[in-house]
Amino acid sequence: MKAVLCEKFGPPSELALRDIEAPLAGPGEVVVSVKAAALNFFDTLIIQGKYQYRPEMPFSPSAEMAGVVKSIGEGVDRVKPGDRVLAYVKWGAAREEVLLNEDDLVLLPDGVSFEQAAGLTVTYGTTLHALKDRAKLQPGETVAVLGASGGVGQAAVEIAKVMGARVIACASSAEKLEFAREFGADEFVNYAEEDLKNRLKELTDGNGVDVVYDPVGGPLAEAALRATGWEGRYLVVGFASGDIPKIPLNLVLLKGCDVLGVFWGEATVRDPEGHWENMETLLSWVRDGKLKPHVHKVFKLEDTASALQEIAERKAKGKVIVAP
Repeated sequence: MKAVLCEKFGPPSELALRDIEAPLAGPGEVVVSVKAAALNFFDTLIIQGKYQYRPEMPFSPSAEMAGVVKSIGEGVDRVKPGDRVLAYVKWGAAREEVLLNEDDLVLLPDGVSFEQAAGLTVTYGTTLHALKDRAKLQPGETVAVLGASGGVGQAAVEIAKVMGARVIACASSAEKLEFAREFGADEFVNYAEEDLKNRLKELTDGNGVDVVYDPVGGPLAEAALRATGWEGRYLVVGFASGDIPKIPLNLVLLKGCDVLGVFWGEATVRDPEGHWENMETLLSWVRDGKLKPHVHKVFKLEDTASALQEIAERKAKGKVIVAP
């Protein structure tokens, strides 16, 4: 079978397309024929050795995929050959077949395409876990989404709206905010031109927002925390700015607010049943048209390097998919 391999750390151009031995399912394992694999910004880091995971080489990029069960090992009872499934795999999906534990798999309902499903786990899974499990978001509350045009930011706008929240999209340009508008944002803050804290306060009549969803970090973090209301919740999702901020804890005390870490990947391991439940919820929303995952572009497997370069250059709006 064919696989895109990282054989040494470097830019996307260093990736190689190789023929490798097809996997065989052992006890509790499942072989899935990949129909679509999604790429994320962290894939551009993991192939350079700059991510929190450093897989043993050679490895394939792509942490999420959708496909069809090809074969199962002894003791597998959650899926059967022919089932349509999706999975989060950390890395390794940019190939024609993947070997997985049966607990990694979620059944894919009719009416949801492989391309939609492949890009659903990381960004939408992270966001539903953040807003539902960590922030306990309630209908009618206000959510400020930083980096609202990025992958998780876009997902946060969509999911918060489905959950009945008022959404304030925050981004660094009018173009990015217009993109967030397409996904249902109610209000907008251009933090390249406006003071983030003051504008969020203005938009909430001085009360502050109930929830801050922050995948950006950097200097925006403290400003966003200062814009939370009494007993607000500040979600630490990531640090796309490259800067991990230091938060004055007196702000947390004075606001009676919560700073909540969102480590979705670990949560899927510690609570697989909760992960399955969240994914089933997301898939039902996609099937019913409540969520409409945006696919930026579908690349052929052999063009994975070009797909990653597009992400690295910040040209992608929505999910980038490779299809073996």
